Amino acid sequence: MPEAPDPRSRPTPTRVPGLLYGGDYNPEQWPEEVWAEDARLMRQAGVTMVTVGVFAWARLQPGPREWDFGWLDRLFDLLAAHGVAVDLATATASPPAWLVRAHPELLPVTADGVRLEFGSRQHYCPSSPVYRAAAVRLTRAIAERYAGHPALALWHIHNEYGDHVTECFCPESAADFRRWLAERYGGVDGLNAAWGTGFWSQHYGHLDEVEPPRTAPGPVNPTQLLDWRRFCSDALLACYRAERAVLDELSPGVPVTTNFMSMFKALDYWRWAAEEDVVCDDAYPDPADPQAHVTAAMHYDLMRSLKGGAPWLLLEQAPSAVSWRAVNLPKRPGLQRLWSLQAVARGADGVMYFQWRASRAGAEKFHSALLPHRGTDSRGWRETVRFGAELRRLASVAGARTRAETAVVLDWESWWALELDDHPSARMRWLDLLRPWYAALYRRSVAVDFVRPGADLSGYRVVLVPNLYLLREETARWLAAHADGGGHLVCGPFTGIVDEHDHVHPGGHPGPLRETLGVVVDEFWPVPDGEGTTVVTADGRTLTARLWTEWLETTDAEPLARFGSGPLAGRPAVTRRGTARYLGCHLGDEIGVVLEQVLAEAGVGPVLPVPEGVEATLRTTPDGAEYLFLLNHGERPARLTLPPDWATAPDRLTGAAVGSRFTLAPLDAVVLRRSPRPR
Repeated sequence: MPEAPDPRSRPTPTRVPGLLYGGDYNPEQWPEEVWAEDARLMRQAGVTMVTVGVFAWARLQPGPREWDFGWLDRLFDLLAAHGVAVDLATATASPPAWLVRAHPELLPVTADGVRLEFGSRQHYCPSSPVYRAAAVRLTRAIAERYAGHPALALWHIHNEYGDHVTECFCPESAADFRRWLAERYGGVDGLNAAWGTGFWSQHYGHLDEVEPPRTAPGPVNPTQLLDWRRFCSDALLACYRAERAVLDELSPGVPVTTNFMSMFKALDYWRWAAEEDVVCDDAYPDPADPQAHVTAAMHYDLMRSLKGGAPWLLLEQAPSAVSWRAVNLPKRPGLQRLWSLQAVARGADGVMYFQWRASRAGAEKFHSALLPHRGTDSRGWRETVRFGAELRRLASVAGARTRAETAVVLDWESWWALELDDHPSARMRWLDLLRPWYAALYRRSVAVDFVRPGADLSGYRVVLVPNLYLLREETARWLAAHADGGGHLVCGPFTGIVDEHDHVHPGGHPGPLRETLGVVVDEFWPVPDGEGTTVVTADGRTLTARLWTEWLETTDAEPLARFGSGPLAGRPAVTRRGTARYLGCHLGDEIGVVLEQVLAEAGVGPVLPVPEGVEATLRTTPDGAEYLFLLNHGERPARLTLPPDWATAPDRLTGAAVGSRFTLAPLDAVVLRRSPRPR
């Protein structure tokens, strides 16, 4: 048997050419006579791939010794005949009733000791050997049957790990936690040292005495909570790995994935992405949020970054309204198209939706679909068909990448540690600290990658650290090497506070970055809710610090800004040592004043200067062709000017000439192509 190609070597996520288009398809919810109509309409809409089987466990395995694959066989053949590829799920996200009733111990237990019941989804303990064995058995049965089917394009393990259950506190989870701790620390002495159990008489004589951090009379050991977060991410990852091993054995060469949920706190997506062949995201920006597109851009940049810039897939989004917010606004005409193009502009090689046909029953019956309840007479269907045709015109974008010279450091362990209890301020939360930094770059059309600690920084002129509360010694050396080599480094407040065990670094903050940054933090001064502290820059501009300030002393750094009011008046607020800057305050949306100067010094410019509300991104194919995406998220027409080498390119969406100066309507987009430059 010839060796199967490594799916990670593909320039695009699957063997299906062009940009993927489609959505979740749940034929088990419909009479079989509807399937032929679905396949015909998929072809009409330009659908190239559908996700099948996500919640089909009960249909595929009606009982412990019963299997029913006939319906899925017929569906596979029908889709193949209509040229629609299949992203086949392993169906393990929701165990069937017969398995739960036979083994109620697999149901998850909360920190308060409440066992959750059957009747929703993801009702299982991640550490349950019964669940894991049943999931592997199901995966094996599916893989043995469909590994060679010509319609199979992608394996989809489980669905949205951690969406409903990220942790379980049952005895089985406790035993698994102890095994995890034994592997991490070698024994109880290592655990006692790491957890600082000399505090509050928490010393353990044996690992068998350790339990999960269930509800307790008062604050729980913070290192125990941090390790619990690590363990819970790893426990779910172990479930994924068990199924992945079966697919690698029985279906080599077919890429494997699971769907992420954007910037999701509970799971360390750096570790997870390393186990995937292609990164997939489920994204549901809120049409009621005027800044939703900025947050979406941030999430998409993360998805692109998780595998070093490789193309990713938007595996789920809503065609219009969702069904689970308090108020579910639909997407006004043009918004679905604009937001879908945004994903492509930021590295997606596929735009998929939840779901194909709107459900008639169940918790998501009011969730929008590519084929709405009204059918082909609906506005939604017309947009479905139109966008499918437009994606076909963009087929040659597939495989193109984005080049960024600015990186943002994201460390899940630091995120978890930052948001533990009993800190100087509960307002210091990772996403609240990150968003203003990212938004400042977004508004300036600066391309951004996210990087994990220890990543290769050689291609980045600017490295931004909005916060690294948890800072390992090796991470500090990594950042210092970037600054010592002439790279620009900007570190936000409350950084370098603790080590990997959540123990405070000795000698003052920011711990092992003190020498690199040339500062010492003497004391934290959180800002009360609703208040602000003025910050005056060296050139006389007045800014406002909110949430957080610090009593900062310089060793060999120069102040770039000082506090202008309050008890810290006159003290340094923003400092610089060489190419390294430190902010002893949270500037919120005004962080752009600092970052703009850094970008200018580093020679990092915009993809293209554009008016407010317009997003400009660039993707480059392996042969050097470039695609410029211009998206108007604003409420008003935007006047744009193109450089001469872009002005002659027609809009790839419409074929119309654009010219050097043109007006882009609200919610409209233009995609231009520039041929490879001679070498």
